[in-house]
Amino acid sequence: MPKAMPKTMIEHVNLTVSDGQRSAELFSSLFDWHVRWQGPGRDGGHSIHVGDATFYLVFYTPSDDSGSPKQFAKGGALNHVGLLVDDLLEIKQRVIAAGLETFAHERYDPGERFYFFDWDGIEYEIVSYA
Repeated sequence: MPKAMPKTMIEHVNLTVSDGQRSAELFSSLFDWHVRWQGPGRDGGHSIHVGDATFYLVFYTPSDDSGSPKQFAKGGALNHVGLLVDDLLEIKQRVIAAGLETFAHERYDPGERFYFFDWDGIEYEIVSYA
């Protein structure tokens, strides 16, 4: 009998942004998350870990003065980050209150979703199965 695979889950997603503090504040306000850790990051940059007890996003700001997250060559194939919520309408209202636009609102089997871009062009899908 084959050995069962160990349980797997995503612990974090590391994203390069132009202003880690701004991103940390946005996601703290959207999802009632908190800063789990922050400090020096790779190559002299700065990292802020924002999430809950199980999962977090890392907002990494490079040390260069360009302000452009495009300087970090990896990850070009990322389409979006999907986040599951209980109250889709509440999160949509919070995204709009933060000055960001939502789009592609869809109901589908088995749930409902919308998308938004942050200030760095990173796309997020917010989904609910409630």
